[in-house]
Amino acid sequence: MTEIKTYDDALNFIHGRFKAREIPTLARMRKLLKRLGNPQNGQSYIHVTGTNGKGSTVTMIRAMLMASGYQVGTFTSPFITRFNERIALNGQPISDRDLVTYTRQVATVVDQMDAEGQTPTEFEINTAIMFLYFADRKPDVVILEVGIGGLFDSTNVIEKPDVAVIVTVGYDHMQFLGDSLTEIATIKAGIIKKHSPVVVGQLPEEAKQVIVSTAKKKQSPLFQLGQEFHAQAKNSHQLAQNIEYQGLSLAKTVFQLGLAGDYQVQNAGVAITTVQLWLQKHQGYLDPSNIAEGLLNAHWPGRMEIVNREPLMILDGAHNLPGVQALVQTIEHELADREVYLLVAILADKQYELMLGELASLRNVHLVLTQFSPPGPKRPTADLAGLKDLIRTRYPMQVFPEWQLGLAAISQQVSAEDVILITGSLYFISEVRNFLLAD
Repeated sequence: MTEIKTYDDALNFIHGRFKAREIPTLARMRKLLKRLGNPQNGQSYIHVTGTNGKGSTVTMIRAMLMASGYQVGTFTSPFITRFNERIALNGQPISDRDLVTYTRQVATVVDQMDAEGQTPTEFEINTAIMFLYFADRKPDVVILEVGIGGLFDSTNVIEKPDVAVIVTVGYDHMQFLGDSLTEIATIKAGIIKKHSPVVVGQLPEEAKQVIVSTAKKKQSPLFQLGQEFHAQAKNSHQLAQNIEYQGLSLAKTVFQLGLAGDYQVQNAGVAITTVQLWLQKHQGYLDPSNIAEGLLNAHWPGRMEIVNREPLMILDGAHNLPGVQALVQTIEHELADREVYLLVAILADKQYELMLGELASLRNVHLVLTQFSPPGPKRPTADLAGLKDLIRTRYPMQVFPEWQLGLAAISQQVSAEDVILITGSLYFISEVRNFLLAD
């Protein structure tokens, strides 16, 4: 029998579980929740998936709804500073005490299922803890961020979200989702439920066809960026954008974003549309000043996060190929007139050769390759040193076995006008951020 008395006991139990199963299924998750009394039922949900942009979009939705006076729960991953961040109410992470309490409840059922040979995974356990917590707290809405994919993600046990959101579709987690955009989009479209509205960002045509077809089959109203709503940048050469939004009940309105990066324009458009649909569902009042306040105050650690002003130092978890492509676009548009020193570390299970090739194409970038402590032995850090002589760059690549040495070397080379940009795996960003911002 698993004993959970302390916070460390809870984390050791959670992190000691299997990460994933070869055969995707929701049957195990449904059985776990049934034995816990189905805590997921009776709640209002906004369900968010996407290859990139999920976290930023969730953050903006939460901020706008909180500014409108609502109690908002969020379930996100991964965490940047502490595990508790994954389950939050009004932006405040679950307390250590509550995490212990709900983990103990889940562990009792997990022990039973283990004995029956139906061992729940780590993410399934996280999801169950979250559902129990919010069943007791009863917020006005819970924003669920999908872990991987959608169709077989453990969050997809909810009967029907008030709004389903598909922010982006690109290549990532192909070992689970498939090798084509059609396959990946099909899995992500699994969160679309009958008659439940769907908001989608800018998608590749191949992926869009899948989403449109699924929404039609499910008779789900579809709201697409560039058709039912519009969002475009109104300023240039600035990391934090002003956007002009138009759609649903809002005529053309300009909002200032608190989150930096070109890609936040699209994310903000998706988030504003989602908030409007949720307010319509719940007969809520749409006040543009609340939308403006939420967008301006939204903050998401490790996503184009400025941690120093002179020289400018930015953390950005561009952890897959689409993320790196978005970062490249931001550098081209907003940092083209500055020298950018990129400290990069990537997990070996990502498309790191293509990711590095994208970054190397920039004429104003100095690449510094490094490594970090991986999340586990099955997910090692990519050995980028072997690519040093294979990828052409304007400036010679530098390689350091430890990121602290790489950062120290960069600090000796930059001027006050240059930019230090630390990017790659979110685990890497978390490690660096905790070091830089330690009390």
